[in-house]
Amino acid sequence: MVEKNHKGRDVRMLCSLLSVSKSGFYAWRNREESERRKHDRLLTDAIVELHQGFRKAYGARRVHQQPKRSGLSCSVRRVSRLMKTVGIKASSRGLYTWNPGKHKFYSATGNQLGGEDPAVSVGTQWAGDFTYIKTVAGWLYHAVVIDLYTRSVVGWSFSRKRNSELTKSALKMALARQRPQAGCIFHSDQGIEYAAHEYRELVESAGMRRSMNRKGNPLDNAIVESFFHSMKTELVHQRLFENEIDAVAHIIEYIEFYNRERIHSSLGYQSPLEYEKMAA
Repeated sequence: MVEKNHKGRDVRMLCSLLSVSKSGFYAWRNREESERRKHDRLLTDAIVELHQGFRKAYGARRVHQQPKRSGLSCSVRRVSRLMKTVGIKASSRGLYTWNPGKHKFYSATGNQLGGEDPAVSVGTQWAGDFTYIKTVAGWLYHAVVIDLYTRSVVGWSFSRKRNSELTKSALKMALARQRPQAGCIFHSDQGIEYAAHEYRELVESAGMRRSMNRKGNPLDNAIVESFFHSMKTELVHQRLFENEIDAVAHIIEYIEFYNRERIHSSLGYQSPLEYEKMAA
């Protein structure tokens, strides 16, 4: 009873400070989610999925077009606001905008992979990227590193934050599990998560060469995009993860299945592990 009275005094004090009535406060607290908030939530989910589907290449103006075609009314300004809320933007945005001191921390490079023949052995061509995973508790970022010869996922990481630590962790795991050959190409998009100088230093210290998508050509990294498409089709879109622990556990289980059991038409209908053993 004492606790109840204490809470009552807190509510009265709060209402007095805000110049509102107690009945108004309780009506606000018990009010159902507004139609605008419901619409924002639906739009946010659609925007995140669309942004990933466009290989993170589209900004607010282009992302805005698809919800309209699907019957979700929205303005460019509203899409831009919701994109900022969940921390997503076009992958190339801001890389080449002049900003004092910025290029001290970030730099891009050319597409070295485009001038090479397809990989002919393990550890000669790697590629990395990351994606968004929806959970009941919020969004989770998932980065991978794939050996382009075997299509095997050799490194991965998860984080609530989108930054170079996410992508560095995946590469560090890959380097611990499978040593690349000298001069191995490491390919990625032009996002700042891969353009950061600390990431470049990690790649170069491992004896690898950096390579990035051509501007406006996200399909340069098609093999990693194909993995994410398979993972989302076969796992992520089939269930709703309760939280990040639930998501991480199931995704790691899927990666093990993908590497050891899932057959690939591009590998002669063998799994990455089988293909690697055949090539050894």
